[in-house]
Amino acid sequence: MKTDDLIDLLAKDAAPQWPFRTLYMAALGCGVVLAGVLFFMLVGLRPNFEQAAETIRFPLKFLLMLPLAMSAAGVTLAMAQPAADSGIWGWLLVAALALAAGAIASELYVLPPELWMTNLVGKNAAFCLRTIPMLAAGPLLCLLFVLRRGAPTHPGRTGAWAGLAAGAIGATWYAAHCPDDSPLFVAVWYSLGMLMMTLAGYVSGRHLLRW
Repeated sequence: MKTDDLIDLLAKDAAPQWPFRTLYMAALGCGVVLAGVLFFMLVGLRPNFEQAAETIRFPLKFLLMLPLAMSAAGVTLAMAQPAADSGIWGWLLVAALALAAGAIASELYVLPPELWMTNLVGKNAAFCLRTIPMLAAGPLLCLLFVLRRGAPTHPGRTGAWAGLAAGAIGATWYAAHCPDDSPLFVAVWYSLGMLMMTLAGYVSGRHLLRW
């Protein structure tokens, strides 16, 4: 066998069957589906879903969570490939945070001060803190599984971004059930639920994503 033929054969054997980006997107999709199945099995849509959809606050939760999930997932993908650039995903994250800040400011302006704490505490804070991590566990496991096939230079940080993406996916699903629509409630309790997943992702990433 000629040397060139041997090199070509070895290169074909070493090449992955699927590009990492394709595997990552498949894992991300599986995570979203897992969270959705768990949501409909254990939580379900809020009873007044159609009426709530006609308000401003309810759709706003999805306008906050979806860009956050997309941007965190994009940054995670970039961090798993050393030569990649987060690019647009970083700007999408900034836009999501700016929208959240504007929603909070509007809520504080519209509501009388004596109602601020009432809206912030809401009625389902404890359930929120339990449900978001529960829904986010599947997406995080899916992402960590495929990230082991990547080459993250900062395993802990990559895991943290994966945890944030998973937490935002869980929060997006939970938003379809949660009767507390105040941006103050979302900013505090949704963020705490996502922070829990971010920390879980960081710890998991440090152990599972090492080269």
